[in-house]
Order: sequence, then structure tokens, then C-alpha cells
Amino acid sequence: MSKIAVMGGGAWGTALALNLAQRGGHVITLWTHTPAAADTIRTTRENTAFLPGFKLPPSVIVTSKAAEALKSSDIVLSVVPSHHVRESYEKFAPHLRPGQFIVSATKGIEDQTGMRMSEVIAKVTAAHGLDLPIAVLSGPSFAQEVAAGSPTAVTIASSDLKLAAHIQQEFASRTIRLYTNEDVIGVELGGALKNVIAIAAGAVSGLALGHNSTAALITRGIAEITRLAVACGGRRETLAGLSGLGDLVLTCTGSLSRNRWVGIELGKGHSLSEALAGLHGKVAEGVRTTPAAIDLATRHDVEMPIAEQVHAILYQAKHPSEAIQDLMGRPGRDE
Repeated sequence: MSKIAVMGGGAWGTALALNLAQRGGHVITLWTHTPAAADTIRTTRENTAFLPGFKLPPSVIVTSKAAEALKSSDIVLSVVPSHHVRESYEKFAPHLRPGQFIVSATKGIEDQTGMRMSEVIAKVTAAHGLDLPIAVLSGPSFAQEVAAGSPTAVTIASSDLKLAAHIQQEFASRTIRLYTNEDVIGVELGGALKNVIAIAAGAVSGLALGHNSTAALITRGIAEITRLAVACGGRRETLAGLSGLGDLVLTCTGSLSRNRWVGIELGKGHSLSEALAGLHGKVAEGVRTTPAAIDLATRHDVEMPIAEQVHAILYQAKHPSEAIQDLMGRPGRDE
């Protein structure tokens, strides 16, 4: 029996805690960063703010105290938003210990540094004298559907395939199937960059441009995601799998996608602030990932025309219809 600390009380963290609890065989602690949120979830057994309609079983321990969640855990399942990862692990590190391992389930790239989430966690924990194994969980997985028990397939990546296989065994259930992979770079970048393309796909939908446009955007989107991932050391074949194409298709077409929803609102003429306000505190990771992705692409001299237009829409008030016209007007090239 493993003791698992789920560090992050948003929709995704709650859904994973629920699924692991229903699987059985583990002691699950769900950490959320505010005492008020922890009290509400503990009392109602429901995360009404981020995942309403799904009851957590009494066996799930809920706390806002990091020390309580981490002190006796074997596995740390990291689900904090990307822009809070560094500061969170500065607080978590004193309560971590040798023998634990971390599974990062956050999709994003850190601002300024261009670091992947596993790199951020490794750097912070190393600064505290810790050398903990880190794996990455990614793939096409809406929180609501995982919580509802819909069949879901994801990827668990680690440079240590024995560790990946161990997590595969610990997390697999009747509703979640995990595939192992040693390409951490490809898996993380696929999961982060697809959110940028999903904003563009949402804008296409908001502009009512039809299915042809969406299909073209997804196809060319995976091409530029793959270019950057390979330039950073990832494997091309990884981006054709669950954490690449699979996650991209889901996020670009699914009605539960927050990033797509932001794009839809922008396509309809709403401002970015209006679109984000409509999320009621939930996070669309692609908004923050876009400038980080552009910076990373510049460092590696990789062309990312879709990401560049998304950046212009988000941060330069460019109208989505103009961005689409600029993409269509680019010089012809071989596929």
C-alpha cells in the first residue's frame, strides 16, 4: 500500500485523488493551498469550486498543511498550476525526504527560464539538498471525465523505466491505462505546447470558420510542436502518441477545454481579461505558456507561426481574423 500526497486541489488534482481512492490500495491525501478550501472540501466531500458534482470518499484526507500531506507520503503527485510550481516547492522542500519520488502532472513551461515543470522541481529540490526521482504524467485527460470514470489512456515518462513501470502499476485502474515512456522532454513539451494551439483552435471556432480550418490547425500545430520538442531533445515519435497528438486533438476539439474556450471567447471579440474572468478562477495554462514557448523557440531557432499569432492575439490585441489571414498568407512550402 502506497501513501500518495496529491499536491494541488484544483480540478485535475481532485480528479486524480478521486480516481486513486476509488482504485483502492492506497492512502490518499489531497492538499489545497488555503485552509478555507480544505475545510469546505473536508466538510462537504466535494470540490465545489473546481470539480462540482463528484464526491470524495471519506478515506481521502484533505488538508492545507503541506507538512501533513508530505511527511509520511511515498509518492508526491504534483498538480499545482505551472506559475506556482517554483514557489510551491520552495515551501514543500523542507518536508520532503529521501526515498520519496515525485510525479509531475502539471502541463506548462516556466516564464523567463523556459524550464519544464520537472526541471523546475528538480532544481528547487536540489537546492535543498534533495535528489528525488521525478516522473511526468501527461496525455489526453479532462478532469471531469477522469472523475466520472470514463476510460482514459495517459503516458508516464521517466528516464528510469523501472520507476515509470512502478508508477504504471501503482496508478493503473479499471478506468485509467498508463503507457510508459522514457522521453520526458517530448512528453512534457507535448503536454505544454498543445494548450497554445488549443487557443488558436478555439479562435477558429469562435470565428465560425468551420471544420476544415480546425483540421488544418491541428495538423500544422503538431508539426510545430514536434519541431520544438525535437530541437529540445525530445523524440519525434513521442509527439505522435498520447502526450502529443492525442492530447492536442482532445484540447483543440473538446468542449471541456479551458484553453479552447478562451480562444472561442477571443474569436467572438471578447478581450483576454473578459475571457479569463469567465473561467472563475480556473487556469488556462496556454495563456502563460505562449510567451514561454515563443522564448524557447527563439533560443532554439525554431519557427512556430501558430504560436506567434496566438501570442499576438493574447498580448498585442491582434484580432483573430487578422491572425488567420496572416497564417494563410505565408509563403508556400513543402509539407
